[in-house]
Amino acid sequence: MKDDGHKGSRTRGKWENRTLRPVTEKSGERDVDYSTVSSLPIDRLYTPEDLGPDWDFHEKVGFPGEYPFTRGVYPTMYRGRLWTMRQFAGFGSAAQTNQRFKYLLGQGQTGLSVAFDLPTLMGRDSDDHMARGEVGREGVAIDSLADMEVLFDGIPLDQVSTSMTINAPAAVIFCMYLAVAEKQGVPLEKLNGTLQNDILKEYIAQKEWIYPPKPSIRIITDLIGFCTRSVPKWNTISISGYHIREAGSTAVQELAFTIADGIGYVQAGIEAGLPVDAFAPRLSFFWNSHNDFFEEIAKMRASRRMWARIMRERFGAGDPRSWMCRFHTQTAGYSLTAQQPYNNVVRVTTQALAAVLGGTQSLHTNSLDETLALPSEDAVTIALRTQQILAEESGVTNTIDPLAGSYFVEALTDRMEREAMEYIDRIDELGGIVPAIENGFPQKEIADAAYRYQQQLEDASKVVVGVNKHRMEEKSRPDTLKIGHEVEEQQLQRLQQLKSSRDQEAVKRCLAALADGAGGEENLLPLMLAAVREYATVGEVSAALVPVFGRYREVSII
Repeated sequence: MKDDGHKGSRTRGKWENRTLRPVTEKSGERDVDYSTVSSLPIDRLYTPEDLGPDWDFHEKVGFPGEYPFTRGVYPTMYRGRLWTMRQFAGFGSAAQTNQRFKYLLGQGQTGLSVAFDLPTLMGRDSDDHMARGEVGREGVAIDSLADMEVLFDGIPLDQVSTSMTINAPAAVIFCMYLAVAEKQGVPLEKLNGTLQNDILKEYIAQKEWIYPPKPSIRIITDLIGFCTRSVPKWNTISISGYHIREAGSTAVQELAFTIADGIGYVQAGIEAGLPVDAFAPRLSFFWNSHNDFFEEIAKMRASRRMWARIMRERFGAGDPRSWMCRFHTQTAGYSLTAQQPYNNVVRVTTQALAAVLGGTQSLHTNSLDETLALPSEDAVTIALRTQQILAEESGVTNTIDPLAGSYFVEALTDRMEREAMEYIDRIDELGGIVPAIENGFPQKEIADAAYRYQQQLEDASKVVVGVNKHRMEEKSRPDTLKIGHEVEEQQLQRLQQLKSSRDQEAVKRCLAALADGAGGEENLLPLMLAAVREYATVGEVSAALVPVFGRYREVSII
């Protein structure tokens, strides 16, 4: 960009003196906090001088489908193909969730996204004493291949794209999905989808783990290697900033710590002997779209540019697909309110629009009742219709990256990248993301940010409509989905029947072979796949590795 900075400054100064000052001296401006949700200060006006004299369009913005991918990873973006509408769904039993999947597909959803219950996420079976009262409550209960068969009954896996949000036992659940595909006669090379499989952000934010970081990363690199050879269309990790943001981080922290996790995974893959261009094209990301419209758009644009440069310059990746930061987005669950819950429809709409203008490849829109319960069918339909209206009626898909060139958006994108890279430099100084996690660095930064934001909510310097401003007495609440105790009872019966009818000796042999493999260098995925084919459970497979890998215990950092 060529611009006379001195002339720009004189012109702006002239405007401030001649046009602005008489108005502000007479009536002033609203007495509010002019900053983003993350407390980045926002200037009154942005002009070319905010981009700096050396700001270059081709270096910073460029064209979609070309390095540095600021404007999008594909040349045609939504003119070629809309984002995948992938509503997160899972509750109760596998049969109940299967019916919800079929309902959503019938309403025009274009991809599946599986929510698992807490015991499954922790690698524990429904009959574990720690699972009591949690079975099927926050997602679907999956104990074995038998449940997975029911979950995808009547859904041809070669015709849908499936995302599975699970981390600590992700490899086990993935093997069950592969076994279902085998039973359907679907070749593994035709499977298309994404496994979250991001254990590093669990240590940072969500706290659902089994093993310590190093053996956990070993499982992940084994999965990457297996998929590179056998399931080439599968996205092996969805490197997730979503849960980092839900834990209370700022947008910059979400961007920085997530990209740092990605660096950690790429480095681990290389150290495991995998060529970077063999696996990097199947890595993807997962962003949170929060309330501050422009901050979220800038964050997503910055993420593409950052990842492209890191992959090309830091890791020497030569395949342009390795430079692409492809991502899923979910609207911000943390932003939803139990007070005046119908306001959540408006919040979700603006957050979804930000994700689309930010160039997301797939999107989940939260339901209005999710602060009260798992979403009802009516609420999830409104959430899906929100995406469809944006896609079909709003006109935002007609042109690519329509906010490019906005002085404000470009300045904010540059700032997000700059401040995120400062965090990444600090993490590098600590020895990388795993030592940083072990030292509690990202955890403390997020905790401090969450505390500051809570203070802002309590003193109302940050407004949440219906909570700390514009409150009202509410006379009714939406009808919500209720999960009865019979779900847990029926799941326990199914599990008991399974364990009594399967080939116990075959299960024992497979679990012993898995433990032996964990003590060496053998890829663990074929061993896990053999175990789940014999109907070994999530809890059994996970527990078989504990004697070798140990269990992780977090050290509190004050």
